[in-house]
Amino acid sequence: MLPMEQVEAVVIGAGVVGLAVGRALALSGREVIVLESENAIGTGTSSRNSEVIHAGIYYPAGSLKAGLCVQGKQMLYAYCADRGVAHQRLGKLIVATTPEQVLALDGIMAKAASNGVHDLQKLTAAQAQALEPALFCEAALLSPSTGVIDSHGYMLALQGDMENAGGLLALVSPVQHIGVKHGTATHPIRVTTQDGTELACQVLVNAAGLSAMALAERMDGLDISLLPQAHYAKGNYFTLAGKAPFSRLIYPVPEKAGLGVHLTLDLGGQAKFGPDVQWVDDPADLQVDPRRGDAFYAEVRKYWPDMADGALQPGYAGMRPKINAPHEAAADFMIQGPADHGVPGLVNLLGIESPGLTSSLAIAQEVCARLG
Repeated sequence: MLPMEQVEAVVIGAGVVGLAVGRALALSGREVIVLESENAIGTGTSSRNSEVIHAGIYYPAGSLKAGLCVQGKQMLYAYCADRGVAHQRLGKLIVATTPEQVLALDGIMAKAASNGVHDLQKLTAAQAQALEPALFCEAALLSPSTGVIDSHGYMLALQGDMENAGGLLALVSPVQHIGVKHGTATHPIRVTTQDGTELACQVLVNAAGLSAMALAERMDGLDISLLPQAHYAKGNYFTLAGKAPFSRLIYPVPEKAGLGVHLTLDLGGQAKFGPDVQWVDDPADLQVDPRRGDAFYAEVRKYWPDMADGALQPGYAGMRPKINAPHEAAADFMIQGPADHGVPGLVNLLGIESPGLTSSLAIAQEVCARLG
């Protein structure tokens, strides 16, 4: 057995949120190590999303998702500009394709305003089609602060900042055991990795994404009755063969089942549609069933009538770490700190799904605040 090393702070998970937290802790002067089970950063949820910088429109007023998304969006645009991370403020159209949906646009504007998003513009069908000639709609909202980002470039910048501030990244370091009162008098939390390395720390941030709940459930000394239930919702993406006739993101007005089949663009202008919502038992189930694309055509043609048959190809799937069941309302982010579970120095980040990428810098700031 290797001797136990002491380090001030350990972060588990080198996805976008874990790296943002590691950076924030290192910049605050703490000695920090980020442990990642895989052989590269950001291989989980962080590499399997739409890379959209969200405006903060749809989340319930007063929720962490709403507040951290709006704050995080401003921080992220400033960070990208400062660090030269590739991004584009493309804008997004939320399109109403029926008279009933037109009535819903005012409610969306009001919800956005209650979240601090005051830049939405209501457009007539003619105004929307002047921006996007291939579009069909009855009316639309323009969200000018929605954009897209090179998420891997962003994560590399976060890693660089953390390492420049003295932080360390340890890849291929899966965590075997955590004892929250098993360390030393000054460093009471003990983390053991699979190769037998033992770290005693004062601060532990569980930012393990899809594995965060399983890790929390295995922590010796944590009251697991305080933890929610883990669920997994797969999101399938289909890519468009050929060039899209749109220069902005296109989202239908949200219906009960979710945000609808929306069109997003990457920095090269390549279009993809999705994600849909497919509840699964296995978070490793990332195969895209081509048959799921059949349902996309009818939905997309509501706002893009000229979409050709056979235009969609299976792309990739992402996995949302959910802390609500399929029949329940979407849960808020859970940032569970010492005030919630009584363990000094421990923060569990649970249910960090969209808009986690947009919110990442703000989440990191919030984690530091909860640690005091």
